[in-house]
Amino acid sequence: MKLARFSRLGFILAAAGSAVGLGNIWKFPYIAGEYGGGAFVLVYLITVLLIGFSIMIAEMLIGYLGRRDTVSSFEELAPQHKRYWKFGGFQALAGLFIMIFYSVVIGWIFNYIVTSLTYLPSSVKEAENVFSSMLHADFFTQFFYHTLAFAWITYVLNQGIKSGIEKLNMYLMPMLMLILTGMFIYALNLDAFSQAFAFMFYPDWSKLNSQAFVTAVGHAFFTLSLGMGAIMTYSASMEKGSNLVKNAFWVVFLDTTIAIVAGLMLFTFLYQYGSGPAKGPGLVFISLPAAFYEMGVLGNIFAVLFFIALAFAGLTSSVSLVEPMVQYFIDRFGWSRLKASVGMGLFFWFFGIFAILSNIDGVKEYLTWGSRNFFDWMDFLTAAVMLPFGGLIMAIFVGFVIPESEVHKVMKPQLKWAYKPWYFSLRYITPVAMFIVMLSLMGII
Repeated sequence: MKLARFSRLGFILAAAGSAVGLGNIWKFPYIAGEYGGGAFVLVYLITVLLIGFSIMIAEMLIGYLGRRDTVSSFEELAPQHKRYWKFGGFQALAGLFIMIFYSVVIGWIFNYIVTSLTYLPSSVKEAENVFSSMLHADFFTQFFYHTLAFAWITYVLNQGIKSGIEKLNMYLMPMLMLILTGMFIYALNLDAFSQAFAFMFYPDWSKLNSQAFVTAVGHAFFTLSLGMGAIMTYSASMEKGSNLVKNAFWVVFLDTTIAIVAGLMLFTFLYQYGSGPAKGPGLVFISLPAAFYEMGVLGNIFAVLFFIALAFAGLTSSVSLVEPMVQYFIDRFGWSRLKASVGMGLFFWFFGIFAILSNIDGVKEYLTWGSRNFFDWMDFLTAAVMLPFGGLIMAIFVGFVIPESEVHKVMKPQLKWAYKPWYFSLRYITPVAMFIVMLSLMGII
């Protein structure tokens, strides 16, 4: 089936929309401060260039050359052992597994958009009680908004590349950037901005240990939406003659810029009105609402705008997480886009119900194995195993399996003098780094 094609801007915004997710806003700012501020940011930027950027170009190249779903692209580009290499394309399953819990989190964000219109908790303790009550006792609210997220994502996917995915990102990404920029400008005028800046950028070299390097590599990789077939699938719909390097640069630039701007803005608010830095869901659903309360009526407005921006980031990422498997069933089995979109949507919606139940008191005991419940196991399986393994496979595939002459023909004119360093990094640095990150995240080392 002939694929619709992204416009150049459409591809950049769609790929950036895939990369810019919840992790940019609630993970990057905190780990930057935790591991030495400016020292960590410097290491992070280097790892983005050496590893994240290398893998992104490699993933784009597979999609651009293959022009089909992830499985078919691996199968067709492998000069031999095609029946084995096609399994590299099943990294697309990672996105579908992520959506099992990601859709639930988007549901939480939808809920906070609505409640923030009229209510904000007056303290961190109250905010913690509100979030805990929703998480552990309010199944219906979570189910309703999880279903709403499923319906929205499935609708966009059914509209296809141009009318659905590109159109969604052409609207939501500029709006996301506009909201964050407006709130950032306000934060610039607060006294606490200097504290937030120091927290994120003042270099404390004593905190830059080996774990910081592993964290930098891991986050540089995961925040760019690599190893799950999303960028590969989008690249299959790139216009002929597209410059992969320039497109990859803009995606990396937008992703990193949004993470830094969001971090400075959020921590300024937390230092000015709240209790200081926080991380993960606690930053977004507990510390921030309490800080917004201290701002009065303006706090309600900022809270709603912030959660809308967060929803935009989540929705643009979600579409890219499901599209690879949608395209797989269209290409390999001849399914209509409606059937594939609904089928994949129902998959993450159904198992998402178990993700909700695994946090509900009285039920979670039946959905907990070892130290993790079903929600946390999905998070661990994808982040620690599937994504780094997907990146490792792509680096090996482009570096050692696709004939170097084919890689050279496309990439040499675009990379010019940087071609040999990129190809060397892809073959010898990136695979080792991804293997170490995978072992570290799995707790083996």
